[in-house]
Amino acid sequence: MRAAIHRIATTAIAVTIILGLTAPSASALEIKRMQLSNGAVLLVSEQHQLPMVTTSIAFDAGSRRDPDGKEGLAALTAESLVEGTKTLSAKDFNEKVDFMGSSIAISPSRDFAVAAFTSLKKYQGDTLHLLAQILEDPGLRDADIQRKQAEQIASIKSSEEEPGYTANVAFTRMIFGNTPYGHPTTGSSEAVAKLKPDDVREFYHRYYKLGSAIIGVAGDVNAEEIRAALEKELTGLQGKVELQSAPESKTVAPGIHTQLIDRNVAQANLYMGSNGIARSNPDYYKLQVMNYILGGGGFASRLMKVVRSKAGLAYGIGSGFQAGKFPGAFVIALQTKNTNANEAIKLILQQLHEIQQKPVAAAELDSAKRYLIGSFPLKLDRQGEIVGFMLETEIYGLGLDYAEHYPKIIGAITAADVQAVAQKYLHPDAMDLVAVANQSEAKISIAGAEPSGQTAAANH
Repeated sequence: MRAAIHRIATTAIAVTIILGLTAPSASALEIKRMQLSNGAVLLVSEQHQLPMVTTSIAFDAGSRRDPDGKEGLAALTAESLVEGTKTLSAKDFNEKVDFMGSSIAISPSRDFAVAAFTSLKKYQGDTLHLLAQILEDPGLRDADIQRKQAEQIASIKSSEEEPGYTANVAFTRMIFGNTPYGHPTTGSSEAVAKLKPDDVREFYHRYYKLGSAIIGVAGDVNAEEIRAALEKELTGLQGKVELQSAPESKTVAPGIHTQLIDRNVAQANLYMGSNGIARSNPDYYKLQVMNYILGGGGFASRLMKVVRSKAGLAYGIGSGFQAGKFPGAFVIALQTKNTNANEAIKLILQQLHEIQQKPVAAAELDSAKRYLIGSFPLKLDRQGEIVGFMLETEIYGLGLDYAEHYPKIIGAITAADVQAVAQKYLHPDAMDLVAVANQSEAKISIAGAEPSGQTAAANH
């Protein structure tokens, strides 16, 4: 549960390759920004402590690009691209990568697909060449795509056995409906089963364009040399991806709107929340502080103290804003005994009202700010995290001096700021609630609640 709650709160680009290498402090991080002739933005952080290199390329090919009825296509495309080239089978390709001790992966996320490699410096050129090959001349053979498709379906079906996953998917659909953020990155088993190899090849040709890409490189490199290497290797994938319009913003109507999913489980899994913000929202930093105090600060948060520690109602609970390229959601997730569900929900709503109505205490505010400022450098203590951080600064327009200014921004936030954003962005009287529970035991009935119009039954 803690892992699920952590995923709710995270806003950084998912970088799948992480190296345990030392790095400079946030204030000392130097980033060089350039642009390649193909239009890609290049960000380089020279780290010469160890002879290692990490490179990530963020393509505008995330799951928000999935066509209607083909949810999961972006994920299937990303997974299929690593199945070799037109001249190298998946087996031969993997053997070449393994021989060098390198790693190559293409990972989908909601907003972007990230193609990444890590290698020893002496194999940097060879590993980059292999990554360029699968990007510019991928095999995308029917058999390989169909094998990855079967694996994706199996993974989804396995996840659907988990009540927390089921609750999250249902909540996402309630909040976003049929919009780019309204489905999980991997899609549904039904939608993925209908995909064809031609769908994958079409998605690849449409969205893997370097003119819209952002490249981050950290490690034992020279900025000009790596720029020249990238210019040499990445000669294809020309052009830009057409911009995607932000979906029409949705506001949850007054009332608590419930979707009840019946399962024979000992613990109810609850997801509740409302519409949230985009990462570009200037109130993002104030919300970070507010949410840390409310439910993002682990055992230091009010929700954990009140609902878990004091009342003993929840096994795990947390909150977060899923801030992305488009406005995400504000989510509270928890596990509790079926019979405790109603009381836990009431306590949560009380805490939402309280942080809106009363200024937070000075000690709470100082503790939150100290933690956020003090933990910030931990985001930059590995090469992979530095690369992910650089991609984030470019994607969301944070500026190359973001690492230097972040502590100042957080340090300047006041109790009045926290109360103001709580009043503006928390909506305790207008929320969606999904409960995957043994409904005969839970008997969820909240004052002001309105049913969604159907009760989903999925007994396992």
